[in-house]
Amino acid sequence: MSIVQVQNLTKVYGAGDTTVTALDKINLIVEPGQFVAITGASGSGKSTLLHLIGGVDSPTSGKVVIEGSDIYSLNESALAIFRRRNIGLIYQFYNLIPVLNVEENITLPLLLDGRKPDDAFLADIIATLGLNDRIHHLPNQLSGGQQQRVSIGRALVNRPAILLADEPTGNLDRKNSSDIMALLLLSNRKYNQTVLLITHDESVALQADRIISIEDGRIVRDEVIRR
Repeated sequence: MSIVQVQNLTKVYGAGDTTVTALDKINLIVEPGQFVAITGASGSGKSTLLHLIGGVDSPTSGKVVIEGSDIYSLNESALAIFRRRNIGLIYQFYNLIPVLNVEENITLPLLLDGRKPDDAFLADIIATLGLNDRIHHLPNQLSGGQQQRVSIGRALVNRPAILLADEPTGNLDRKNSSDIMALLLLSNRKYNQTVLLITHDESVALQADRIISIEDGRIVRDEVIRR
């Protein structure tokens, strides 16, 4: 069974002469455990697609179904809970809470949900991310690469159905970019995470299992490059 189904997804901004169609009847199916790279020029609609799949924006029309749930049929409160429990989000800018340390930032989604961390799983994530000696550090005491590792840990801690990464290497140097991609690939294989990654970097996209290219709000290429 597919983990994500996107059906005739459309997003229109503005009205009249200022109307902009960011997404134009997108249809897409993602299978569990796939690592999918979504590419396209600036303004092509790729980030809009990711935000709609993640439930952080609302479509003009169409559906997003994740693990059988039509997420835009949920009310605002139910959608917020579904998003927190089932979708891991990683952004180019890390969005860490400055007054919380590494461990607190990673476990924040669980705390907001009134749940206790699985100590063994949390320890495994922290070790995998190479943050054992940084768990009591605040974000301003970390490098950019370390902060992005924390944001990956925060996205993984709920064991979400799907991990969405919007240009996660875009703000990093080559070494840190390579390290972050290695961690995303590891999370895909070690934890069987389904990953959708937005990137403009062809070398990053070629590490995925599948590449989807978007132009003018439409899919113009959808190619499986490894199984």
